[in-house]
Amino acid sequence: MLYPELSLYVGGRFLNGDGRPGQDVRDPATFDLLGRLPWATREDVDAALRAAHRAFQSWRRSSPMERSEVLRKAAALARERASEIGHGITLDNGKPLPEAVAEVLNAVEHIEWHAEECRRIYGRVVPSRNPAVRQLVVREPAGVCVAFSPWNFPFGQAMKKVVAAIGAGCTVVLKGPEESPSAIVAMARLFHDAGLPEGVFNIVWGVPSEISRQLIESPLVRVVSFTGSVPVGRHLAALAGSHMKRMNMELGGHAPVLVFDDADVEQAATLLARLKTRNAGQVCVSPSRFFVQAGIHDRFVASFADAMRGVKVGHGLEEGVQMGPLIHERRLQAICELVDDAVQAGAQVLAGGGTLGERGHFHEPTVIANVPQHARVMREEPFGPLAALARFDTVDDALRLGNALPFGLAAYVFTQSIQTSTRVANELEAGMVNINHSGMAHPELPFGGVKDSGFGSEGGTESFDSFLVTKLITQI
Repeated sequence: MLYPELSLYVGGRFLNGDGRPGQDVRDPATFDLLGRLPWATREDVDAALRAAHRAFQSWRRSSPMERSEVLRKAAALARERASEIGHGITLDNGKPLPEAVAEVLNAVEHIEWHAEECRRIYGRVVPSRNPAVRQLVVREPAGVCVAFSPWNFPFGQAMKKVVAAIGAGCTVVLKGPEESPSAIVAMARLFHDAGLPEGVFNIVWGVPSEISRQLIESPLVRVVSFTGSVPVGRHLAALAGSHMKRMNMELGGHAPVLVFDDADVEQAATLLARLKTRNAGQVCVSPSRFFVQAGIHDRFVASFADAMRGVKVGHGLEEGVQMGPLIHERRLQAICELVDDAVQAGAQVLAGGGTLGERGHFHEPTVIANVPQHARVMREEPFGPLAALARFDTVDDALRLGNALPFGLAAYVFTQSIQTSTRVANELEAGMVNINHSGMAHPELPFGGVKDSGFGSEGGTESFDSFLVTKLITQI
């Protein structure tokens, strides 16, 4: 398969370079040139906003059945094209092909779920104090939405935002990830071929700071949806807040893992090694701070390090590869610096610890043990294949360590005790708590965090909340 041609998508039209500025897109595993991504001019961005605004005037009044039908068609097309879309993701993102295809198929489930659930956006009748008065509460689409999606799950993260907005009756201008753009262009082709009216969905590319400011400051925009880092999220939230825009922010995490003495050690170690190396650790809910109770500490560490050493690293298109490269040089350098800092602070490297090969942004799956709490890796999200381990003694210790940071996205707990699991689940400051497994990716479940990890949820019945306004109608 060839890498697809890249473009903008504005008002139902695919726009190529045509003299526009742009950037090269390269394979992070080989540095090979894949294609050229055109950047939107200010005029292109304005055109996308106007197209979305025009389309909203009719799309807001469309039947939920019509929206559902378009989403269903897009889902069917995505299933047919999953291998093709996944191939593009592997080339420009680096994740192994089975992971990339799985990302597409998981996104298909989100499309299908929203196609069903958008038919159930209900209001309510409120009994009146005066029998002559009728009181209705209705939920209406908020307006034009601008969405910003990340490179680590280029298809899945963007799709969750887009289908919720479209299903709610909103229109969208999406700025996807310039590092991994093929999946976003594939999305546009899916909706185009599914018959989505022109202007309901648009994509633009460019310098993130310039594009985001122009989009958020536009008076045509009513909703801002962002997934990305905490610093960027803070900046965009401040910008959106100054213009009174509705927001949904899914920001970074630094997920604690609490492994108690009564845990199934081998099962936990095997699962956590798989989760830690998924997408080379570039996952916002990736387990990253491992706290292991003293009674099983040494046994768990040995088993986990063995599992991490057994991970096959290579180009995502190679047979049997379980982990690909990091997305770019900055991420590779960041992991190296965190490992060096931890070692200088007294930690021991038990697996990996360095880069791999002479080409590509490859880093070994790495385990560092006895990491002091003042080491940078215990405070900064690694966003890579790096696991930092420390021991604890009591449940109180585990909760104190797990809640020590301002992040609050995901957490993992391994114990056979109902008493322990109940207490820890209740007291962990996280938007999502996984006990003895990982189960956060299903479309029927709300995905989101607390504290610095953001606000709002994607998925679940909460999925549409950011894109709807509540109106009271009282009539005599």
